[in-house]
Amino acid sequence: MEQEITFHRIAHIRTDFPEKFGIPRQSNLAPVKGQIIFEKEYQSAQAVRGIEQYSHLWLLWEFSECVRDKWSPTVRPPRLGGNERVGVFATRSPFRPNPVGLSCVRLEGVEMSVEYGPVLYVTGADLMDQTPIYDIKPYLPYVDCYPEAAGGFAEECKGHRLKVVVLEKCRKLFDPEQITVLEEILSQDPRPSYQNDSERIYGMAYAGKEVKFKVKDGTVFVVDCYGG
Repeated sequence: MEQEITFHRIAHIRTDFPEKFGIPRQSNLAPVKGQIIFEKEYQSAQAVRGIEQYSHLWLLWEFSECVRDKWSPTVRPPRLGGNERVGVFATRSPFRPNPVGLSCVRLEGVEMSVEYGPVLYVTGADLMDQTPIYDIKPYLPYVDCYPEAAGGFAEECKGHRLKVVVLEKCRKLFDPEQITVLEEILSQDPRPSYQNDSERIYGMAYAGKEVKFKVKDGTVFVVDCYGG
C-alpha cells in the first residue's frame, strides 16, 4: 500500500517582493536580500548548529501562487517568446505536478531573535515575500558544482541585458542597496519575451513601492515610483 507523505512548512522568507512580477528568474541573478524565519515548532538554535560553516544553502520551497489542480506535460517558457512548448521537466516553470521550487542562496549570517529564534540572513533569493520553505540544506561545492554542465536553451538568454535609466526622484525613495537590486532586475528585462510594446507602462511592486517603467530601444526607463 502506497504511503502518503505529508510535508511540513518549516519556515518562510521575507523579501522586498510582495508579487511575482519582477522577481529574478533564478537565484543569484540579483543581490536580493532575504530573512528566513522559522515556524514556531522549528525555532531551535540546535536545528541550525554548524550552519554558519557553509557559504551557500539550498532552499526547497513552494510556488505558493501557482498551485493548480491540473498539470500540463508541456509549458511555454517566457524566454522562448511564450510560443514554443517544451517539456515541463526540461524547464524551471512554476507550473508543475508538484509546485516545488529549488534555489541556492548565499548565507550572510545567523542572528538569534527573542521572538523568532534563529533567523537566517541570505542574499540572491528569487522568492516572493512570505514564500513557504519546506527544507534547507547546505550547498556542497565538491558535489553540487559542475562547471562543464550544459545549460540548454537557458544558456542562450543568460547574457541578455538592457540599459536602465532611473529618474532621480525615484532613486531618492530607495536606499543604495535597493537601487542596485532594482537596476539589476530591470536590466534582465522582467517582461515576458512576447511583450514588446515600447509604449506600454509596466508596474512592479518592490520594497514597499510601486515602480512604473517602459522599455524602448534596448533601454528600461523608470518613469515613476510611489508609495511607502
